[in-house]
Amino acid sequence: MNNSEKILKIISNFIETGILTSQDAKKELINNLKFKRDDLIDKLELVSREEFNILKKIIEKQQKQIDQLKKKKTTKAKKS
Repeated sequence: MNNSEKILKIISNFIETGILTSQDAKKELINNLKFKRDDLIDKLELVSREEFNILKKIIEKQQKQIDQLKKKKTTKAKKS
């Protein structure tokens, strides 16, 4: 091998190493951002859509019961 081939080989190795390193850095950055996102979601105590819909139905049911009790109370108050 002559000197120019050695230099090209060394340069190509640097380029390959640089590409692998930048890809690794990119993967590490993405993983870090995903971890931060998950941590933030945990702190916000977000619920899934399914849980939200279930809780919404429970609240609607309770509101109907409260309205019925208010009606009964007002009708009893008018009778007395």
